[in-house]
Amino acid sequence: RDPLSGRTYVYQAMRVTGAADPTKSMSETLKGKLPQKKIVQGAANGYSSYGNQIGLATGYVKEIYHPDYVAKRMEIGAVMGAAPRRAVQRLNSDPGDIIILLGGRTGRDGCGGATGSSKIHTEQSIESCGAEVQKGNAPTERKLQRLFRREEVSYLIKKCNDFGAGGVSVAIGELADGLHVNLDKVTKKYAGLDGTEIAISESQERMAVVVDPKDVEQFLKYANEENLEATEVAYVTEEPRLVLEWRGKEIVNISRAFLDTNGAHQETTVEVEMPDEDKNFFKKPQVDDVKEKWLETLSDLNECSQKGLVEKFDGSIGAGSVFMPFGGKYQLTETQTMVAKLPVLKGKCDTVTIMSYGFDPYLSSWSPYHGAIYAVVDSVAKVVATGGDYKKIRFTFQEYFRRMTEDPKRWSQPFAALLGAYDAQMGFGLPSIGGKDSMSGTFNDIDVPPTLVSFAVDVAKEKDIITPEFKEVGSKIVKFEICRDQYEKPNYECMMKLYDAIHEMIQNGTIISAYALDSKGVIPAVSKMAFGNKIGVSVSGQIPGADLFAPGYGDIIAEIPADKIDDVNVSYVLIGETTDDATLKYGEESILLDDAIKTWEKPLEKVFPTRSHKDTSVIDTPVYDKGSVYVCKNKIAKPTVFIPVFPGTNCEYDSAKAFENAGAKVITKVFKNLTPEDIRDSVKIFEESINQSQIIMFPGGFSAGDEPDGSAKFFATAFRNEKIKEAVHKLLNERDGLALGICNGFQALIKLGLVPNGQITGQNENSPTLTYNTINRHVSKMVYTKVVSNKSPWLQLAELGGTYVNPASHGEGRFVASEECIKELFANGQVATQYVNEQGQPTMDEEWNVNGSYYAIEGITSPDGRCLGKMAHIERKGNSVAMNIYGEQDLKVFEAGVKYFK
Repeated sequence: RDPLSGRTYVYQAMRVTGAADPTKSMSETLKGKLPQKKIVQGAANGYSSYGNQIGLATGYVKEIYHPDYVAKRMEIGAVMGAAPRRAVQRLNSDPGDIIILLGGRTGRDGCGGATGSSKIHTEQSIESCGAEVQKGNAPTERKLQRLFRREEVSYLIKKCNDFGAGGVSVAIGELADGLHVNLDKVTKKYAGLDGTEIAISESQERMAVVVDPKDVEQFLKYANEENLEATEVAYVTEEPRLVLEWRGKEIVNISRAFLDTNGAHQETTVEVEMPDEDKNFFKKPQVDDVKEKWLETLSDLNECSQKGLVEKFDGSIGAGSVFMPFGGKYQLTETQTMVAKLPVLKGKCDTVTIMSYGFDPYLSSWSPYHGAIYAVVDSVAKVVATGGDYKKIRFTFQEYFRRMTEDPKRWSQPFAALLGAYDAQMGFGLPSIGGKDSMSGTFNDIDVPPTLVSFAVDVAKEKDIITPEFKEVGSKIVKFEICRDQYEKPNYECMMKLYDAIHEMIQNGTIISAYALDSKGVIPAVSKMAFGNKIGVSVSGQIPGADLFAPGYGDIIAEIPADKIDDVNVSYVLIGETTDDATLKYGEESILLDDAIKTWEKPLEKVFPTRSHKDTSVIDTPVYDKGSVYVCKNKIAKPTVFIPVFPGTNCEYDSAKAFENAGAKVITKVFKNLTPEDIRDSVKIFEESINQSQIIMFPGGFSAGDEPDGSAKFFATAFRNEKIKEAVHKLLNERDGLALGICNGFQALIKLGLVPNGQITGQNENSPTLTYNTINRHVSKMVYTKVVSNKSPWLQLAELGGTYVNPASHGEGRFVASEECIKELFANGQVATQYVNEQGQPTMDEEWNVNGSYYAIEGITSPDGRCLGKMAHIERKGNSVAMNIYGEQDLKVFEAGVKYFK
């Protein structure tokens, strides 16, 4: 909501969390605490549910484990937003201006949330804090995103605030010096709220905007078009006072001069504690058995796979994710940065943003000063290893510390951490902009580890970016080391020269993959780089084991083709080379890559599972090659596509762009349901839009916000309306029209009967359906699908028998039907696509058939092929999208749909 209030469209999110060991048994849970496993699972479900519903690509997810986060869980992160400069005004509020409240309604669930998060926790907290949690409303936030993304709307807003801490009193109270607020006009979820509750209730997806009186009517009209409630609740006054009126009485009347004093002056004394030299964190570990240490490191909670957690979050929506969170042919190389294209709606743009984070709780526990320095250094190194230019980086810091008291030593940690972060900023000559802080991480006598997380943001071009998985057999693996002084501080001047050189080598192709090191050193880095394409690694036995596992903050591992190693003009350590034998070697010792991967995947499998069954069987089904393609008799040069948008829809932008790029005209209309009149109006508009169109496209999302049961009930209900139903049948039967449904849109086609029947018939007990994934959670990853029928006009530009890779992102994508129905679908050529493994074989293996669909069916058509439904998001495509994934991504479905009419 913060960048949204600045009228920017939020297009990428990074989630970084902190927890204690979630694999510990229930018996080890502290009194007054929930088990860590319950907390980490619930928190992940909450964030992913919300982000997935509003259509936010969560490009990077990481959970950090440290025993002291048992005191209080850490939940932080960052989002990226962008808008055209021309669409955003930053103006003052003038007397007479109107404040409009947009979005969600007010309830008691928002009272006390911000203050609650800043309280010390005790054993009694579990009994008293539940009421402080706000109830989210993701579909409403999506509507706000859509409204503010419209330039004609954004430009009318003089000033805007989101409803964070303090609710109406702050969100509106900050917009002007003089304000008169009528609390009776604030929309409420239910009756019975008093004036104070209305005034302080916090965010339920609400915005307060300042609009010139002459623009109010137009602004309210725009809000109605997006199915958003909007109400005039306040106006700006000449007298500098904040007045809150409730039931005809002034319950607040405060001078702005008093509010501007910002409360009482505060200061404190700080006594800084020094790190223990005898426990120097940078001391090299003793390593007696490299192979044993190698496997032990891969199973460390902060190094092991978090794939089961990450896959809960939609990483591909927006068709702008340059990286998927795990890359390579086997999607096993963990990325270190979030890279995304700018979300332009029209035209092309080759600019990308890069975001990383840096922080180690163990280093910070030894020395908050060093922890903050290397948090900054680590965030920079990850950007550099991705291809970014460090000189363009800007930071934002988030801090999380124990509860402060009058004890001077309690203030040591944040003071030392801020000194360290300041040292790093001055060393790099780069600023930190803004940030968040919390000084409340205490439960009884347990404190969270001193936490200062550095988020680094950079801007680059698509061509600058490299992905971290090893690319070639026979490449040299080198380590670029930064210099540290006797106090373990980095030499910034030397480091900047090194990072400049690395950036140049990435741009000229000398470095083809790279990885920034962490506290565990070389070994986890080269292992993760090897996993993605299962390319082996041979590490020189001449390098001492202690050097391989020593902390390496700021150091970078790079893959350099053998014929380019002489082009490296800075000092490096030759670590080894890539091999074709699928092993991890150290001298004469070796570990099979598959065994290393199993070790890496095992620790969190019971917390965040990646599999629910062991069936890996392949399926022998036919490829339909009859060539009986329906021919369009009603030709048109530029067909029109109608894309309906319902509450919860979130793939309409990607779908529209895909069709427009293919040469079609697109009509997008929002179905309004706030009043009976709105519904009647929407039915009329939908009918008219379908009558103007040749194609109906049902986009993905969570219809009516019914996640996790995203079963397209709203879609189906609306399109069973007799007027809309008749318009659809005319499009199909009289104008030779087409219908396409993807993900939730596929659900809609099935519920309507358009697939497999070709008409709006509804479903009966024998109809196929889509149900919960076998793993019983949302799955977001790239899937490989094979085209197994050439019957549909939609697939005429795809290769029959060809394999394509596209993003899947759904909680209900498992295709289920009776044996008789499935045999009939195959016989008719109505099974369009199937999930396949790396050999191109349809399979029940959950690694490839991600939802457990019967017979690996991913897409089906109507009998004549003109209605196509499929789960994988073929609309999420573009230059440099998912560039760490291997395989052809474009089935050219949208181009085929347009060509059909020509």
